[in-house]
Amino acid sequence: MILAAGRGERMRPLTDLVPKPLQVVHGKPLIVWQVERLAAAGFTDLVINHAWLGEQIEDAIGDGARWGVTVRWSREGTALGTAGGVATALPLLTAQAFLLVSADLYTTYRYARLRAPLEDFIADPAGITEAHLVLVDDPRYPQDFSLLDNRVTAVGQNAGTYGNMGVFRRRFFEALPPGQPAELGPLLHAAVARNVVSGEYYRGRWVNVGTAADLEQLELGTDLNAGP
Repeated sequence: MILAAGRGERMRPLTDLVPKPLQVVHGKPLIVWQVERLAAAGFTDLVINHAWLGEQIEDAIGDGARWGVTVRWSREGTALGTAGGVATALPLLTAQAFLLVSADLYTTYRYARLRAPLEDFIADPAGITEAHLVLVDDPRYPQDFSLLDNRVTAVGQNAGTYGNMGVFRRRFFEALPPGQPAELGPLLHAAVARNVVSGEYYRGRWVNVGTAADLEQLELGTDLNAGP
């Protein structure tokens, strides 16, 4: 699932007329970079949610055929947050586990690395681990968690930021009522406290594009096609 429903307040006025996922970096909208990299990793069944100016996103991506993927849309109208959006889209997310990424990331992370935890979750539906997170280093953001022997823990040594990329079991979201706003952060901290989250670090290129300055910096930097 690609989360694409945010308003992009910090990027205004750019996002007043064009939603953040359609802001262009190196000639392509941010969400197109995500669709392409997911498709390259073999993830071809995509669910995308939208709210603010969502019809523009839907028009730009369509059914995904041009990238060799199938796209289904979860239309929120009013954004439901990073967890409420997933809970509302669960009828479209038919597998017992799935990738969850944000539309506004610009990264060289190879999503094929998440295939192993995804397959583990599906092969062991009763397994204790409920999520697998990718942590990154970015001094602009607070440290969310640490990593100890591939288990995500509360912040301590070897701390990092949740990179808005991960694998989740359906049951992680099933207790949330659909159509109601909810954020992922509190759910993650509660799950980490229960010791049911695994993780990995990614120290390559990763930008959570939140402001016009982020876009400008990316335009001055290296294209993703140059590799990690």
